[in-house]
Amino acid sequence: MIPPKPPSRPNHVSLWRYLKLFRQDILSAQPQRLYRAWMAEFRTPFFRSYMMNQPELVETVLKKRAEGFPKSERISEGLRPLLGESVFLTNGETWKRQRRIIDPAFEGGRLKDTFPAMLQAAEAAVRRIRPLVGADIECEELTSHAAADVIFRTLFSVPIEHEVAAQVFQKFRAYQRQQPLLNLAAFVPLPRWMPRFHSSRTRENANEIRALIGKLTQQRAELIARGCAPNDLATKIMTTPDPETGTCFDTNEMVDQVAIFFLAGHETSASALAWALYLMALYPEWQDKLAAEAQAVNISDISEMSKLKLSRDVFRETLRLYPPVPMMVRETTCPQRFRDRDVPKGAQIVISPWHLHRHERLWDYPDEFDPNRWATENGKRCQREAFIPFSAGPRVCSGAGFAMIEGPLILSKLLQHFRFELIEGKTPIPVAHLTVRSKDGIWLRIVER
Repeated sequence: MIPPKPPSRPNHVSLWRYLKLFRQDILSAQPQRLYRAWMAEFRTPFFRSYMMNQPELVETVLKKRAEGFPKSERISEGLRPLLGESVFLTNGETWKRQRRIIDPAFEGGRLKDTFPAMLQAAEAAVRRIRPLVGADIECEELTSHAAADVIFRTLFSVPIEHEVAAQVFQKFRAYQRQQPLLNLAAFVPLPRWMPRFHSSRTRENANEIRALIGKLTQQRAELIARGCAPNDLATKIMTTPDPETGTCFDTNEMVDQVAIFFLAGHETSASALAWALYLMALYPEWQDKLAAEAQAVNISDISEMSKLKLSRDVFRETLRLYPPVPMMVRETTCPQRFRDRDVPKGAQIVISPWHLHRHERLWDYPDEFDPNRWATENGKRCQREAFIPFSAGPRVCSGAGFAMIEGPLILSKLLQHFRFELIEGKTPIPVAHLTVRSKDGIWLRIVER
């Protein structure tokens, strides 16, 4: 059995057909040959883009010469109404200052402080699901709820049932469904002063989400000023001064950062967890192995997470097959030459975890689900050279360590108590909007274990 994979488009289509396919789904808009190509060029009337799949090229762009390949402004166009000047979109000195303030909150030792809140969210997810035993459920909604709960508990020490947290969650779900990855400004270069073509509903939802986040942030600032704020991620980030300038984030800057924490920490985790549950239903022998591991360990402390080896390998394999962020786009700041090809200044460099993780010249049986691959020589080499679910280099996701605890933990807790089964005629079709989700949801049946 091969897990679901979107069909590839024909090799040759018109530009307008390609743009239409791209807006519908970034994955099925690409030709099959990209799963073997080391480098590919795409031409439009306004710019050139180059996909890089060769590990040496990926390392050059993301690691060795990262400053020469900043985040592309074209991709950020569609996200800026919600994310403002968050660390996900900025470049240069602004980005460096933001990372100097944010990174300490996610260092290894700090994760120990956030683990109890993460565990509470996982246990709350089990309680929410129990009344659904015997029913057919849409798992992306289930995992979105669980991942949002983790974010609010670890960031602001409030559960998802908190009034403002619940409103942010509902508004964000509406935003995610309405906002395409790209809008017109991503394809047509527009000066900064020109209005962007975001729908009125997109702008309205973004403004409402930011207002709610601003309310939580302002309340936290007041608690910090009074000296009675909880020791969670929001407090850590808001009280950490930039070691070079001595300044902290002001309230508006913090709203930008909380917005990306919610997008990166909620959307991506929810996507990966939903696909992990589907894969467990598709491969029940692996589901039984993880359930036995969970019941034997019954995690109650972060020090025990190392015992969830199978859960970690399954979650890592899920991230390989269904990387939540399917493509990353950088921009050249000066002319380059890659693989005997001239790449002009201002060109878009596309790094695609989706294609890199399934590359036929790198991975053994790239489309197959095999959590055992991580113990093989091929798996170990590809993990170093061709596995980038959290990006790589200076811009690697600050929360990568956080996600690799959260995902196996929630997956283990759910499988400890429930069995997830396939529903006939409900095979999910992967599509990419803000993250890799299923076209019509991921539907599974829940059975008490």
